[in-house]
Amino acid sequence: MSDKEKLILFIDKLLEKNCSFALWSVPGDSTLELLISCQEALIYPRQFNRLNGQEGFVFAPYHISETTPLILLKPDIYKTGIQQILRLDIETIPRCQKENEGCQSHFIIDKEDYLNDISETVHTIKNTKLSKAIVSRIIPVKRNEESLGKLYVQLLKQTPNAFVYLVNLPKAGIWMGATPEILLKSEGKTLETVSLAGTQARHNKKEYAWNTKDIEEQAFVSRYLLDVFYQFNIHPYTTRGPETLESGKVAHLVTSFQFAKKKLEDSLGDFIAELHPTPAVCGYPKQKADKFIRQIEKHDRRYYSGFLGPWQLKDSVRLFVNLRCMEILPQQYMLYSGGGITSRSVPEQEWEETNNKAKTLLSAIEAIQ
Repeated sequence: MSDKEKLILFIDKLLEKNCSFALWSVPGDSTLELLISCQEALIYPRQFNRLNGQEGFVFAPYHISETTPLILLKPDIYKTGIQQILRLDIETIPRCQKENEGCQSHFIIDKEDYLNDISETVHTIKNTKLSKAIVSRIIPVKRNEESLGKLYVQLLKQTPNAFVYLVNLPKAGIWMGATPEILLKSEGKTLETVSLAGTQARHNKKEYAWNTKDIEEQAFVSRYLLDVFYQFNIHPYTTRGPETLESGKVAHLVTSFQFAKKKLEDSLGDFIAELHPTPAVCGYPKQKADKFIRQIEKHDRRYYSGFLGPWQLKDSVRLFVNLRCMEILPQQYMLYSGGGITSRSVPEQEWEETNNKAKTLLSAIEAIQ
């Protein structure tokens, strides 16, 4: 049996035992990392800034609530590399009791209503001080008897330039995704965050042409990041971009910002609390956009457009925005997808953009069904 086949069986066994775990790989690095936490050791901080001084794997919602808490897995078991992971004796890992979770409702919007919502959003932007809002939807896909271990390995193969993860957690459930967007990551003595917005289908041509709407949308995110930098007295900093980032079936416009890690030595949690949600998942100005989203979206975003990743593990931070993600239910995959709406948005094109973004996960599901 190959290591790949062994890994698939191992993942399926972890899920069958209902272990609280996170499995992931970072962009451009095929090294798998696994963190398993006993349920008694899970931490549920009430605010993002309470991550200060903590260590583990963070799974954060769009908004913290009773039903979608901020979750920190402590590293009871932490393994790096497929060989180390497969050396674990799965039989010694205790089985966890399934929580009695109520029926989670997921509002599925049809195309006509979504187009009407986009038209209403464009009208609001043109007639108020709102400049940008992200409007998302849920795309349901039938789940058969396929192995989730096999699905994760397929997603890993298809999206090497993304943060590819699988988590199983009390209160959150099972989530899987392949997100390209860095929220905050450390490299030695440097921290990096990115401004990512604008989407088009990936192609084989050498150059990508970006329209005014995409450039404008991405500029809103960059402007917001600089406002946060000012609040935390972060200077000097260096930038790279805007440039094109290919991930899965789509490409994005991205600018990277790097600065000295010592600037946030004791206040990383406070910085994250201010940074999240960025205009890339919310809009601009942030408070106006967030209020508008609560009114126009009929579904609960839950952990979509939140953030996740290793937090201070080996003195390293690797946080990513939870995009290209899905919640996995017994009979369905619930794919979350959204688009940045500005005054230049065309409703039909925005509908197609949400479909294009969903292809990253859809193509992996279709490949194994």
